[in-house]
Amino acid sequence: MDAAARTAHDSTLQPFSEMEHYKHADELPPEIMADSYDKLERLCLKYMNEDDFSKVEQAYCFAAEKHCNQKRRSGEMYINHPVEVAIILADLKMDCDVVCAALLHDTVEDTETSLADVSGLFGDTVAELVDGVTKLTNIEVDSMDEKQALTLRKMFLAIANDIRVVIIKLNDRLHNMRTLQYCSEEKQIRKARETLDIYAPLAHRFGMGAMKCELEDLCMKYLWPEEYKKLEQAMIPYQEERMHTLNKAMEEIEKALKEAGIEATLSGRPKHFYSIYKKTVRQQKTIDEIYDLIAIRVIVNTVNDCYATLGIIHSLWKPMPGRFKDYIAMPKTNMYRSLHTTLFSNDGMGMPFEVQIRTPEMHKAAEYGIAAHWMYKEGRNNPDDLDSKLAWLREALSLEADSNTTREFIENIRKDFFGDYVYVLTPQGKIIDLVTGSTPIDFAYRIHSNVGNHVQHAKVNGALVRLDYKLKNNDVVEIITSPNAAPSYDWLKIAKTQQAKAKIRTWFKKANREENIQRGKDMLSEALKRQGAQLSDFTGKKEYFEDILKKFNMSDLDDVYASIGYGGITTGQVTNKLLEQAKKEAKAAAAAERLERLEEEQQSRPENRGNGKGVIVEGDTGMVVRFARCCTPLPGDDIIGYVTRGRGVSIHRKDCPNIGDLLMDPERVVRAEWANNAKSSYTATIQVVADERTGLLMDVSQVLAGMNISITAMTAKVDKANQNIIQIQLSFDVSSTEQLNNIIKSMRKVRSVKEVYRVNQ
Repeated sequence: MDAAARTAHDSTLQPFSEMEHYKHADELPPEIMADSYDKLERLCLKYMNEDDFSKVEQAYCFAAEKHCNQKRRSGEMYINHPVEVAIILADLKMDCDVVCAALLHDTVEDTETSLADVSGLFGDTVAELVDGVTKLTNIEVDSMDEKQALTLRKMFLAIANDIRVVIIKLNDRLHNMRTLQYCSEEKQIRKARETLDIYAPLAHRFGMGAMKCELEDLCMKYLWPEEYKKLEQAMIPYQEERMHTLNKAMEEIEKALKEAGIEATLSGRPKHFYSIYKKTVRQQKTIDEIYDLIAIRVIVNTVNDCYATLGIIHSLWKPMPGRFKDYIAMPKTNMYRSLHTTLFSNDGMGMPFEVQIRTPEMHKAAEYGIAAHWMYKEGRNNPDDLDSKLAWLREALSLEADSNTTREFIENIRKDFFGDYVYVLTPQGKIIDLVTGSTPIDFAYRIHSNVGNHVQHAKVNGALVRLDYKLKNNDVVEIITSPNAAPSYDWLKIAKTQQAKAKIRTWFKKANREENIQRGKDMLSEALKRQGAQLSDFTGKKEYFEDILKKFNMSDLDDVYASIGYGGITTGQVTNKLLEQAKKEAKAAAAAERLERLEEEQQSRPENRGNGKGVIVEGDTGMVVRFARCCTPLPGDDIIGYVTRGRGVSIHRKDCPNIGDLLMDPERVVRAEWANNAKSSYTATIQVVADERTGLLMDVSQVLAGMNISITAMTAKVDKANQNIIQIQLSFDVSSTEQLNNIIKSMRKVRSVKEVYRVNQ
């Protein structure tokens, strides 16, 4: 195939051969070939045209070469991972750009490849998909949690821009979880927790039921390994018993449907372990009380057949009251559709079992969720349906404006959209999902901010209820509004969702700023009094509030007061910072005093003969430069300067034992470096630990004499714990750390010497 044909799919592509040596998979050296590439090729060729597959092949060759020197923790070649992810996506018949992005998804993160490279070779769409699933690496943050939060924020924004990002990311995570056994225990627990908190709920939100179940089971395996093993063993007899009942039931259903002229496919579905675990442990149920350990799934051709099948099944067995659910007439918010019913068997024991009835289209949607839209070309052009699946994400992203930090934003999303839900209805029959424990206030704000801001009363199932009423599944909720009604501060305690709380705070923020400022000032003053402090102690020190203003993105102190007043931040968040700053300042002052006292006490020790002229100090205004006796820095050491009170600038090594105290007062710390022409002599001290023997001191001294080094001080003493060990401390003048290191190397060669190291004075 010529270059023009190869790039016809995307006009932005450059010929692959211009940047990479390999153009086709069969040209790759065997040692960098992925084990499963043949499978990927077979799957792609089933539904892709020649141009599309050529692009996939190019992406594979590019990724294989970039990852050629990398291996996974299992010892296998790294390229196997992106190929396995691509296989899962090709099996779902995802489009060419998605499969390419899967193959390339780690090149930007783990190789020298840039997004510009990906865009130039494979087009902007592929580059955007790769960027969406790429972790943030080149950022400075205080913790792994913060980096994780920023990465998740980036991913959520990318999903909102192109929903295919979530399909790639979830399948990437799925394959990583399948191979998690090769990672350290710490990483296993961290990845499993993140997956259970974010990725499994994300799969559920997008209707990817099969993936959600597998991810949850894999997480349980690492988070609760003992419980997993016990449950695995406990399930064996139950499964055998239930399968006997279900096999008989399936025979009867199949026979009855055939007689009614309804074509159907039946199968038994075991319940996944994590779901059982939640019910047995968290809901305090026994395995006997779980009716859907194994369920019968009946797939029929049409919706009419679904309801006809339900009627036939109810004529065969008695349905269990309260266990029938019609998710066809009222789909779940993730667009899941099926009929569910639980029945009593006729096996003499009356053992309950569940039946799920759905069409093939419903089944694909239930198993693959959003990915089902790309399984067949006709499904790719349904923007309205795709838009409905992203509605919750737009609501989630709106929380960012009301979150003080990225971590808080991610946590708010997790609380509101990734927890356990209750499903309630509007009077028009629209299903609204809310986090468990939600109230009519949460419902009102989920409908619209104006509805929430003007709630007067609430009705549930036609009856008036209190605004703190805890909503239950299938409640029909009606909100009665009044233009004169307005939020109350008590609503912040009543509301369960972060979304509702944020909108309530926004209302107060806009409604009466002056009142909020005074209210917040009074609240902060009282909070500080309880801690034995006065607000006036801090208001005159602007630096005390700098971290608070930066953290909460505020411009002045009034913003802080107002935010406290309307409930945007708590007094505890502010007082903790203020008291922390005060404590830090007091500690820094004490440390400075201690350091200067230490310097005075050390006057009797051998002086570092450097005169300070070999050191360049940032902003040097002619101050005296001295070398600290606590760490005796030498040319070649990393150093910093510390401005003392009345004694000039003291030069310390960056690994000085007092460095922690110095950094507590950062305003007095200055940058310092050695001048290129630094030539002087500096005192250094080493400790020699050796087995005691005759002539040891002479041999040690001769090492220094042979290097024309004069000893300025020497002590020797027998180790108290071991009388056969002698410890010798030597002080002498050197010109650099390089010379000192040579001395230490030579000293280690002396017979019976066990250890030699540099010491601080």
